[in-house]
Amino acid sequence: MITDSFDPNTEEIMKIWKNEEAVQVDACIVTFSNEILQYVLDTEECKQEGNIYSTNGATPIYSFKYEDRLFAIYMSPVGAPGSTADMEDSLSVIKTGKYIVFGGSGCLNKEIARGRVMVPTEAYRDEGTSYHYAPASDYITVKNADKVAEFMEQAGLPYIKGKTWTTDAVHRETRGNFEKRKNEGCISVEMECAALQAMCDMRELELYYFLTCGDLLDAPKWDERKSKGQKKDTQHDPGHFDIALELARYITE
Repeated sequence: MITDSFDPNTEEIMKIWKNEEAVQVDACIVTFSNEILQYVLDTEECKQEGNIYSTNGATPIYSFKYEDRLFAIYMSPVGAPGSTADMEDSLSVIKTGKYIVFGGSGCLNKEIARGRVMVPTEAYRDEGTSYHYAPASDYITVKNADKVAEFMEQAGLPYIKGKTWTTDAVHRETRGNFEKRKNEGCISVEMECAALQAMCDMRELELYYFLTCGDLLDAPKWDERKSKGQKKDTQHDPGHFDIALELARYITE
């Protein structure tokens, strides 16, 4: 059973490599959007520090200065296994203990407007990766949620806190499972949060997470809730990188 997969007692066969000679950065920002990454490359003076490699090819990791700090950024693959492995492998290119992750999510409550920032407090573990990093449980606590919410309050940004549903199967978000998760208090659905939190807990990394409310599941039919080519109030909105950047500064003060 996958719920029996957590093994804290025997040695890992493929160990992660923490490169002690890697550049030290204050924090690393992780986006899932190629458009936001391009926005950063166009607006910041970025230096490529190295690559994360997989069968899909190379994922560059960049650094840039902001005020008196040095931050890194890279684009993560979508989904729990790839995003988790890339974050671990990023430690071969940079040295940091703090990761700010932001991306889009489906909305489970029609009262929440599109583009609203969501701060996940717990993640339902409907994926496989997290069970290799933490003992089995229905939910995992997103432990820095209060810190992220504190930043949103001080910055005067509208946001909502709540549980999220992390799933591996975007096309198997069935009506029955939607109803279960909504009744438990989940307000969003995405594909990475539970796994990244479980891995960060095990590797002693600090994860700071927020989501952008997107398409709506809480309707008779799926509602994309955006027009063709729209970027504002979507996961490709450059304004959400600006939020991540200020959050990075806030947690490294």
